[in-house]
Amino acid sequence: MAARPELLAPPEIFYDQSEARKYTSSSRIIDIQAKLSERALELLALPDDGVPRLLLDIGCGSGLSGETLSESGHQWIGLDISEAMLDVAVEREVDGDLLHADMGQGLGFRPGVIDGAISISAVQWLCNADKSSHEPRLRLKAFFGSLYRSLARGARAVLQLYPQNIAQRELIFNYAMRAGFGGGVVVDYPHSTKSRKEYLVLNCGPPSLSAAVPNAKGEDGMSCSDDEENHTVTVSDRNRPRKKRKLDKTNGGKDWVIQKKEQMRRKGAAVPADTKYTARKRKSRF
Repeated sequence: MAARPELLAPPEIFYDQSEARKYTSSSRIIDIQAKLSERALELLALPDDGVPRLLLDIGCGSGLSGETLSESGHQWIGLDISEAMLDVAVEREVDGDLLHADMGQGLGFRPGVIDGAISISAVQWLCNADKSSHEPRLRLKAFFGSLYRSLARGARAVLQLYPQNIAQRELIFNYAMRAGFGGGVVVDYPHSTKSRKEYLVLNCGPPSLSAAVPNAKGEDGMSCSDDEENHTVTVSDRNRPRKKRKLDKTNGGKDWVIQKKEQMRRKGAAVPADTKYTARKRKSRF
């Protein structure tokens, strides 16, 4: 089994000129990318009114997924960290506007200007610390927070990803919820090792009543509804988590300090390890 690309090198290094051209010239990859993009656009559930939308393609690469957006009549902006991939996209004369950017540092768009966003096989890269300055939790926080601000209220983001394990899946999902998104995960072909695909479907604010989310796809390629005996995993509704009750400071002491430090760790802050000296009371010098 081939090693996962994100474990081999940072994306801007892994996708060099050679890899970018090889990736874009493979008929197999082109076909897979087109199917993933079509499914992401379907899950985006844009209104069928013939009005072109301004969409964001996060991790656009050489523009393969953007072509699906163009064919559907939409305008799009693509961003990617790999200059080599973007160079190939320019050579291919894709219709979208291209930005060289690191999504882990946040998206620099004005609030509410994007009508929808897709991402194909990119978000899991944020879970790797490729540099000493990288902290996955802080990068996920910056990404999802800026994505939420960029989207118009009621808009949706569909992120297709390959989480390495359950912990990574939960980490990504939790930071999306912390940013304010509602939504859940759609898993197509969940019982197939080869065909299984995961899509994080996120709603920015209250979703439109007409924006029904398609069901997940089963082994026969047909959509499955909740009343079928062996239905696949569908979107699980999640709301913005309630604010946690503030810690009681009246008692103070070691228990309160440990709880506070644990709270800061969950937010991604650097906190000293707990020791026997934690919260000890120092004698007065006077």
